[in-house]
Parts: sequence; C-alpha cells; structure tokens
Amino acid sequence: MDINKISSLITDKITDWFEALILLLPNIVMAAIVLAIGIYIAKFVRKLTTKLITKISNNLTLNNLFSSIVYFIFIGIVIFTVLTILNLDKAVTSILAGAGILGLALAFAFQDIAANFMSGIFISFRKPLKVGDIVQIKEYMGKVKVINLRDTVLETFQGKTVIIPNKEVFQNPIENYTILQKRRFDLSVGVSYGDDLEKVRDITLNAVSDIEGLSKEDEITVIFVEFGDSSVNLSIRMWINTPEQSVYNKVGSEAIIKIKKAYDANDIMIPFPIRTLDFGIKGGTALSEMALQIAKEQE
Repeated sequence: MDINKISSLITDKITDWFEALILLLPNIVMAAIVLAIGIYIAKFVRKLTTKLITKISNNLTLNNLFSSIVYFIFIGIVIFTVLTILNLDKAVTSILAGAGILGLALAFAFQDIAANFMSGIFISFRKPLKVGDIVQIKEYMGKVKVINLRDTVLETFQGKTVIIPNKEVFQNPIENYTILQKRRFDLSVGVSYGDDLEKVRDITLNAVSDIEGLSKEDEITVIFVEFGDSSVNLSIRMWINTPEQSVYNKVGSEAIIKIKKAYDANDIMIPFPIRTLDFGIKGGTALSEMALQIAKEQE
C-alpha cells in the first residue's frame, strides 16, 4: 500500500472541499442573512396574526393555534428558500415529496382526530354554545364546562362529567336553554269529567300565578289537550325567568303542591285510572254466576 498515494488523495479531496466551500461561501452568508431576517419576519407576522384573529374570535386556544400555523408555514417557506440559495434543490424536492407521503398517511391514520379538530374550529367560529350554557346534546343534558379543540366537556345535573367529541357536537342538534335566558315548564294534569272545566282553568291559573321564579313578561296558559280514559287532561305552561335547572325543578315542585291544594279546596277531582272488568264476555263467566258457584262450593 502506497502511503504517499493515499495521503495525496486525501489532500486533494480536502482541497476540493475547501475550494467548494470558498465558492459556496457567498451563498452561505446570503442564506444566513435570509434565515435571520425570515425568522424575525415570521415572529412579527405571528404577533400581527394574533392581533387580527383576536378581533374575530375570543377563543384563546384557537387564536394561538392559528397564529402558530401561520408562523410555521412562514418558517417553512424561509427554510426552503435557504436550501434553494445553497443549491440544495434536490433536497427540497425530496423533503416536499416525503412530506406529501407522510401527510397522506397521517390523514388516514388520524382521520377521526382530524374530524374532531376541524369541528372544534367550526364550533369556535359559529359559537352555538359557550362555557356556562345549559345544553342538551344527544341524550346528555348539563352545563358546558370546557370547550376544547377536540372535545366538549359537560357536567350533568346528576354530577357526571361527560366528554363529547366535537364531531358529535357539530353533527347533532344542540338544544341550548341559555340563549333565551328563560325556560318553559309544562305540567300535565287530569281532572274528572264531572268538573266544570272553566272553573278548573281559573283555579289552576290562580294557584300558580304567585310562584317565585316565574317570568313577569310571559303569561301562564292553561290548555285542555284531550279526553283521556278517565279524565280530561290539561297542560299548564309556565315560563321561568332563568335557564338554571335548580330553579326549573323548584318551580315545577311548587306548581304541583299549589295545584293539588287548590283542587282539594275546591272539590276538583284528579281521578285515578278506571278499569271495567267484564266477566260475561264470550268464553267467560258472569260475575254473579261466579259468586253463586263459590257459595255452593263453600256449603
């Protein structure tokens, strides 16, 4: 092995690299300047984006997300520009191709997460609900505690914490009881067919008119809705001046107590269900015949 020959090859190679570095030095300086300026501009754009989006949305998480996306997109453009200045066009092409394949694979792998994420963004802009609202989503009813980009957290009136994916929130009807700042309580009751219905209506209205928590702007209505099997059924509809569940339940309880007391004081009957048993139908035995048969057996 010729040591001198090997040494000469190494020296030539290092010399070539050094000459290439010298030739590339202006590009390196230019790339460093572009990188420094690009990072500074990216930070400025991020602050400007945050200020602009704050005027549209009050969701801090969403605002930070969008400003970060803009920042990283700008940083990506700066990096690709720097690589192009350094004559690394092939590297840029390879990175873009790899990013495209990786993005496609991640889109299939995390499509549910992406759907929840996008739904969270739409919810933040449309604002069908906000923290503190009393809502019903599917079979869950409660107060909204947290709205994240991926899920919405409810606290039910039974003390349970329910985490609902934003995809389910966005694609299903939302019953929001807080928007109107009032709720209607519907109470059904039945009275005897022998009672005077106009008298029943007046007594019912007087019984519930002074319940605390009722709206002063909306009138109480009593509507007779049907002839039932053993009673004439009516519906008492009362508007409550708050959507809070505790007040809603209290007003309903007070209404039942006052209506029962008023009906008892005015001899209005809330009848029990009545069933007529006929033992004389085809294939059966009349009740009178059954009594005679039992008496004979006892003798």
